Amino acid sequence: MDKILVEGKRRLSGEARIGGAKNAALPILVSALLADGQSTYDNVPDLQDINSVADLLTHLGVTVRREGRRATLDAGGLSNHEAPYDLVRKMRASILVLGPLVARLKKARVSLPGGCAIGARPINLHLKGLAQMGAEIDIRHGYVEASADRLRGAEIYFDMPTVTGTENLMMAAVLADGVTVLRNVAREPEVVALADTLNRMGAQIAGAGTSVLTITGVEALHPTQVAIIPDRIETGTFMVAAALTRGDVTVRDCDPAHLVAVIDKLRLVGADVQVNGDRVRVQGPDKICSVDIKTQPYPGFPTDMQAQFMVLMSVARGLSIISETIFENRFIHVSELRRLGADVRVSGNAAVVCGCAKLSGAPVMATDLRASASLILAGLVAEGTTEVNRVYHLDRGYEAIEEKFSALGAAIRRVK
Repeated sequence: MDKILVEGKRRLSGEARIGGAKNAALPILVSALLADGQSTYDNVPDLQDINSVADLLTHLGVTVRREGRRATLDAGGLSNHEAPYDLVRKMRASILVLGPLVARLKKARVSLPGGCAIGARPINLHLKGLAQMGAEIDIRHGYVEASADRLRGAEIYFDMPTVTGTENLMMAAVLADGVTVLRNVAREPEVVALADTLNRMGAQIAGAGTSVLTITGVEALHPTQVAIIPDRIETGTFMVAAALTRGDVTVRDCDPAHLVAVIDKLRLVGADVQVNGDRVRVQGPDKICSVDIKTQPYPGFPTDMQAQFMVLMSVARGLSIISETIFENRFIHVSELRRLGADVRVSGNAAVVCGCAKLSGAPVMATDLRASASLILAGLVAEGTTEVNRVYHLDRGYEAIEEKFSALGAAIRRVK
């Protein structure tokens, strides 16, 4: 099993190119199920989660071809309505095939999903919405079984915004009979990117980026060609790394408009953040100031940046409180940060971080995708060597992160 070694106390400088967003690419690739024919997707990142969804789509009868950052999918041979446990257990986003399969094949049998252990993340809102659209739902032997001769439009209210729930029901509704209104939906850029893709395929979706989506069903969709938006979490991770190491890093090929909350907090800690088109330059402060963080649905501070920002607060001046409102288990990286010398105390959904003079390298173990990134960030600023184990989590969402940090001056390498 691979591990990553980081020699700390190196100032980062230079340029880092941001890749395509994993969380946008996954639902967009799944949307190919809705059209008969060949669709082309550019700026697709080379990640384990992308490989997992490609394997799943291939199992369902989709022809998948990859050439560099371009993926070509042809769902003309779609025939299989079952997504088995061995393919779904690797990645929670696999549940996204449920809505498209019911919409196009009139039935689906999908294993209950797996993924990172950062919280329960139930799919009850997905199932409730499909039932309101006329699907018969049954759960047995670890599988969701859903069927409908044709889904019908409905008014659906989400008790809380859910990204995958919004995406799943949006894909189901585009081929439904009549108008579907989804209220209190997720507003994340990845949701907007999926809606834009579906509209390019002939769907009629209005309201993307707001809390209400209105979807008028159509008889059929057609293939399309689209580019995946930049990864805002990878962007934020490199921005925090620049501030953490008192560095000077320009992050390019990104979309700063997707990171307003993160940029605001970085400026409050003392970093100089300059936005210029699709580039953001971050110059770290001599002394990092403490700020409080509260994760919220978009456009609030993203939960996927919480662990990285906790590392920044671990070496800041003063006390900060980090409140996690999205996932109940998203502080499981705290024990590993403590091994490096961080002073963090957790009480319920809040973590109190007391900034310390220095962190000290040690062997640590990654517990989930974003925790992996936070441990590498901690290693960048710690004295000595930090050994990050179980980095297969990292490979699910960061493409060649050790190579990108190395190009910025970090002493980092992967050990097979």
